[in-house]
Amino acid sequence: MPAYPHLFQPLDLGFVTLPNRIMMGSMHTGLEEMPDGIERLAAFYAERAAGGAALIVTGGFSPDSAGNLSPHPAEMASAADRDRHKPIPRAVHDAGGRICLQVLHAGRYGKNPRIVAPSAIRSPINPIAPREMTAAEIEATIEAFARSAVLAREAGYDGVEIMGSEGYLITQFLALRTNQRKDEWGGSLENRMRFGVEVVRRTRAAVGRDFIIIYRISALELVEGGQTTEEILAVARAIEAAGATILNTGIGWHEARIPTIAQAVPRGGFAWVTRRLRDAVKLPLVASNRINAPEIGEDIIARGDADMVSLARSMLADAAFANKAKAGDRAGINICIACNQACLDHIFSGQFASCLVNPRAGRETQLAYLPVAKKKSVAVVGGGPAGLSCAAIAAERGHAVTLFEAAGELGGQFNLAKRIPGKQEFAESVAYYADRMRRAGVTLRLGQAAGDAELAKFDEVVLATGIDPRTPAIPGIDHPKVAGYVDVLHGRAKVGKDVVIIGAGGIGFDVALYLLEKGGHSQTDPKAFAAHWGITADAAAPGGLDPKGPEAPHPAHRITMLKRSDGAFGKTLGLSTGWVHRIELARNGVAMIKGVQYRRIDDAGVHITVDGKESCVPADTVILCAGQDPRRDLLAGIEGRGRKAHLIGGAREAGELDAKRAMLEGAQLAAAL
Repeated sequence: MPAYPHLFQPLDLGFVTLPNRIMMGSMHTGLEEMPDGIERLAAFYAERAAGGAALIVTGGFSPDSAGNLSPHPAEMASAADRDRHKPIPRAVHDAGGRICLQVLHAGRYGKNPRIVAPSAIRSPINPIAPREMTAAEIEATIEAFARSAVLAREAGYDGVEIMGSEGYLITQFLALRTNQRKDEWGGSLENRMRFGVEVVRRTRAAVGRDFIIIYRISALELVEGGQTTEEILAVARAIEAAGATILNTGIGWHEARIPTIAQAVPRGGFAWVTRRLRDAVKLPLVASNRINAPEIGEDIIARGDADMVSLARSMLADAAFANKAKAGDRAGINICIACNQACLDHIFSGQFASCLVNPRAGRETQLAYLPVAKKKSVAVVGGGPAGLSCAAIAAERGHAVTLFEAAGELGGQFNLAKRIPGKQEFAESVAYYADRMRRAGVTLRLGQAAGDAELAKFDEVVLATGIDPRTPAIPGIDHPKVAGYVDVLHGRAKVGKDVVIIGAGGIGFDVALYLLEKGGHSQTDPKAFAAHWGITADAAAPGGLDPKGPEAPHPAHRITMLKRSDGAFGKTLGLSTGWVHRIELARNGVAMIKGVQYRRIDDAGVHITVDGKESCVPADTVILCAGQDPRRDLLAGIEGRGRKAHLIGGAREAGELDAKRAMLEGAQLAAAL
């Protein structure tokens, strides 16, 4: 019997049978808009198809020029687009998989000057205001969706996913928040749903019955003026009648101020939303959002919450997720840690999507781990993110690798990160890379600091020794009430009621969150999460928002964060997750003072000067989060012997403890050795 029997049951769609219940959900990769993007996308999706995903959904492609999400066109709107796309489904089919093209019209979310919407209402997350669509433009856009699906079929795709969720154009027609029209496309629910229903109906008429049409339904909107559950169920029934094959669950609008995929969301935390559609339709249902491990998907399907599970970032982290799960190899799965640092944050900053824990994602045509021509002995010093990545890949390529770690356990800074509420997933990465090194034959020297003489025996030496926390030069810095963040996160420092955090980078925010929420369950329990963020299951509540709002916090500490610079607090946090941390700290009354000159620390607290005015911030405990310096104490001895060492990760550049860069550097060096 397979380890996950429900996950690996076939799913009969009538005209085609899917081999299992795992869908690779849509996510923008940024490759769609690059000159060599089609070649790279073909390799990217083919690797996931070979990895066992039953069905893949691409990133969004617009049916016309007005619907583009970015200023750079990513469309399926012409014969030229059709022909350009052909290598993608061909590569997926050659790998034994099936793939659907997502057709997405951005509406008011578009970052191009031609954007349109049901009503001329600007999104709070977009500086560009849309133009209200005319009735003729609405008809033309519906036809454009259908034409896009026909072109996708001609290109070789197995189906399309029509994006009716997350606040894009179809959702904008559905919600009173964004649709204030007085004609047949606005007002009553019947009128507001007409656009999306017509898109599905005309698409089905255009492509025939033996073509997959997934409809991504906005099942929980999490915005004021959003649809009620009663309205969503009515939409689901109408979409089924219009000819959809599968109903995929979408959660939240992009402008919602409630996290939907960040680390703050429990695993499988929105499966209950999909379950609510069960009695409304007979279509196969797909659950999504924070499903990152096979046991989570298995439980969702076994409970009857859904018929399939959608994994997007999880397929970035491990292209062979499905095959490993089918083989019962849970330890061999590289679990997505929901950090968003190399995927969504890259997209929002105009880069291509990759993965912190799998740097090869998106680089399939560029980063190859080929067998070595000449075996070398390689010493990797340091078992943090950079060292783990480098040691595992170098050994898999055929080198004889020895990893030295002075501490008694692997993980480095990941062992601190996993203590932060919501970041427990970092423990998964440490366990995965430890197992990967074991399989590759890496020799581990835990609790052993490497010496110059011992390192001289190796052909190659890699210093992944990490960082040392920086101690700022402030009078009184040795006061008993002062503690470093390492001691605080390890529980070795007693923390009083009034806390001052010196430093407001990522570590400062993490420490504040640790102190405020270390006893909570909102990151692990869906019910606690809903209460914490003000979500209700009341079917009549617009947007699924609890009118009482989020539960009131009861912080155990009064926290003040200080920093020298005048920039905004949290500026270095992730683009897609930083707002979550800022909301949490604001909700708990964390005070933030910038432009600080530090005078001294004494029994009273931290004495500072801001804009020429001196004051004292009371503190029972002062926590240092004031940056890091590279740890390179071994470098001088190695170079003194006339040899070279490779520096990666924090040892090369301390920065903001950039694990994404560290793991990429480890992988790139291992591929080149």
